[in-house]
Amino acid sequence: MTDLNKSDNKNIDANTDANTDGNANPSLARQEINRQQVSIKAWSQKLLVVLLCVASFYGGWKSYESNMVNECSANGGQMVAGDRTMMCQLS
Repeated sequence: MTDLNKSDNKNIDANTDANTDGNANPSLARQEINRQQVSIKAWSQKLLVVLLCVASFYGGWKSYESNMVNECSANGGQMVAGDRTMMCQLS
């Protein structure tokens, strides 16, 4: 069996030697572009995950508020606005 790490190093060394001779390798230019695209895609995916987390948190918060209002109403109470909170005032 051959060691894959050693064979990869040989390919990298051969490519860098070709570039130092002044020969522009078009496949290396494509690899650089592909690396940039992957990086952009990774950032866009991270941003999408953050937005989905925020939306999920907001949806859960509103669902909790709705459940509290329904529970208050079911117990014969009425929601009263406080300074920063909603309170259930039982009649």
